[in-house]
Amino acid sequence: MKQRDFERRFEPLWLQLENWLAGYEKHKLADRRNNATSTKQAAAISDLPSSYRHLCQHLAVAKERQYTSNLIARLNQLVMACHQRLYQQKSVSQNRWLEFLFRGFPRALRQHGRFVWLACGLFLAPALVMGLGCYWNDALIYAVMSPEQVLQIESMYDPANRVLGRERGSDSDLLMFGFYIKNNIGIAFRTFASGILFGLGSIFFLVFNGVFLGAVFGHITRVGFVTTFYPFVIGHGAFELTAIVFAGAAGLMLGHSLVNPGNRSRRQSLREAGRESMKIMYGTFLMLVIAAFLEAFWSSTTQVDIAIKFIVGAALWALVIGYCLLAGRAPAQMAVSDSTGGRP
Repeated sequence: MKQRDFERRFEPLWLQLENWLAGYEKHKLADRRNNATSTKQAAAISDLPSSYRHLCQHLAVAKERQYTSNLIARLNQLVMACHQRLYQQKSVSQNRWLEFLFRGFPRALRQHGRFVWLACGLFLAPALVMGLGCYWNDALIYAVMSPEQVLQIESMYDPANRVLGRERGSDSDLLMFGFYIKNNIGIAFRTFASGILFGLGSIFFLVFNGVFLGAVFGHITRVGFVTTFYPFVIGHGAFELTAIVFAGAAGLMLGHSLVNPGNRSRRQSLREAGRESMKIMYGTFLMLVIAAFLEAFWSSTTQVDIAIKFIVGAALWALVIGYCLLAGRAPAQMAVSDSTGGRP
């Protein structure tokens, strides 16, 4: 193929790449080329990696056939520019999760704080009431659990156990890690996804989990297993319990979008709420993985002094609360927050 034919055949793609790299979203090539060619090349430019591979092939062909130095220099410069753009995109993609972790997730929690606080109330109020009730009345626990379940709960936190939380061997921590991930994410996902039922499903699971947890706390405290139970739950609870609340908040967002769509259709309102709620759910799933790791490898051990477990647990709670309230804020925002009583 002669150089003139080579240039005529691939010039549209080169021009589009040059214009796109220069910041143009649309090009003026259609004024000089027929619509069919323009449409085809526009589709090609939509996939930069594919266009980059074609461009590298063009440069290799031009060098092999010893086309003019001007053409080779042009293609070489274009290849380097595309390579740099691709490298930048990969860097952004690799660092995007860090941006979300340190800014996006806590900002989403504060932006939708009313749903977070509502979910917190729906979870903690039943837990507190049921916990006090089971502590004062030893028969109330059986309104929530069967006698077999109560015996299992008691055996899990018996001070005589070598490991806490499950009846198992000490070499099964990794298996329990997988179990905790599956169990915790299942609870969080049900709490979130059921919000599609106009928020009623999320309300139910928040209240139900609060009642169940409160019953366990009250009964275990009553039977006197506080030296094993509280050191066990304080560490991973900082991530697990808050994650359940966040999942409930995300579900309430879905329900609110259906109950009160405003000027939008319910479909459009639900779509927008879904995008926002997933910002919370991504972080929630990560918190549950951390909670599962702590529960399997840290909380269950009896080799660590109780005082150390309480100190570490308190530090983890302070870390989670501080992260939710302060992470992702600019210094000016923190100053404004302080002057307005903590509002974001």
